[in-house]
Amino acid sequence: MIDLRSDTVTKPSKGMLAAMMQAEVGDDIYGEDPTVNQLQDKVASLLGKEAALFVPSGTMGNQICLNVHAQPGDEVICESDAHIFHFESGALAKLSGIQVHQIPGSAGMMSPEHIEKAVRPSAHYYPRTSIIALENTHNMAGGTILPIEEVIPIADFARNRSLRMHLDGARLWNASAASGIGLHEYARHFDSLSVCFSKGLGAPIGSMIAGSYDFIAEALRTRKQFGGAMRQAGYLAAAAIYAIDHNFPRLQEDHVNARIFAEIIAESPALTVDLNSVMTNIVMFYTKQGLDAYQLAEQLKEEGVLLHAMSTDALRVVTHLDVSQEEVTQAAQITVNLLQS
Repeated sequence: MIDLRSDTVTKPSKGMLAAMMQAEVGDDIYGEDPTVNQLQDKVASLLGKEAALFVPSGTMGNQICLNVHAQPGDEVICESDAHIFHFESGALAKLSGIQVHQIPGSAGMMSPEHIEKAVRPSAHYYPRTSIIALENTHNMAGGTILPIEEVIPIADFARNRSLRMHLDGARLWNASAASGIGLHEYARHFDSLSVCFSKGLGAPIGSMIAGSYDFIAEALRTRKQFGGAMRQAGYLAAAAIYAIDHNFPRLQEDHVNARIFAEIIAESPALTVDLNSVMTNIVMFYTKQGLDAYQLAEQLKEEGVLLHAMSTDALRVVTHLDVSQEEVTQAAQITVNLLQS
């Protein structure tokens, strides 16, 4: 089976497992796990932030950050297809009492003009706008990279209006690998951000949030409230350290494979794909002529290819370190051939 549903399906390599088993551990609740501390210092340095905090998942990381930045009844501005709105189980409303103001974007990017219009006036009968949240790379836009030159004016606007900036950077590693722009350069425009180890980097679990010392001190309390505190978490932190050192440098291979898949798919008259949107390891493609994407996904499963139907006409493929270029090519050809039969 060729599994292209997500880059979260990867399994630890032998080298990663060895690193995990050799990890020195302690009680992280007391701040005594040396491997967790090493990971937090390592990622804080990479991101150019004062401090960082290890959390079990990207969703928890985003939710902790947004909770710290806002009060119940406040509003966060985000792009209409943002992960924090669509794929985090309504956590903003349930856990923090925060509501969302969605703005349509282009390739996952909101314009400063639209953001400015979305900020609420200060009248007491409006919700209070507290946060602007961006997502880089943008999942639903097909792994697109938010242009740094378009992020900067939004950050300047937020600073002038005393708004917080948060980045869902689950796949920021991919953005950096593809663009050549350092992680710290992306991160410096945000008050907080999350990055994930269990996607393209191939670790089994874990994300990191980063910000100022004061922010992380409050995030530590919120992590406990959300049930995210861990004990001998160094075994997991060791996997993340291994992932950064060994798998971050190879992400371009996944990007090349995604491009190969997209170019083969583009040859099918029954499908459409925007090749310009294929910037990293995600390919969003669409059915034509009333072809049902869910049915196509089931047919491909029978042919040994797993991918994700996102709607009745949209499908997603995500390349990762556990699928070879040969397998990616084979999966794309199976898809095209199936629609020709």
